[in-house]
Amino acid sequence: MSGSTKAMGVLTVATLVVVTAYTVALGSNGWLWFGWVVLGLVTLGVVASRGT
Repeated sequence: MSGSTKAMGVLTVATLVVVTAYTVALGSNGWLWFGWVVLGLVTLGVVASRGT
């Protein structure tokens, strides 16, 4: 894995932590979860494309 791929993975996990904390503190926000899912899918796509 390259440095940018690792950074994207770290960003995805950090975003998950932030969205979870927001949900616990202020209630669920569907757009935040949707954004996190999109970010996760993009990250998986980048990992898959770099793996080949």
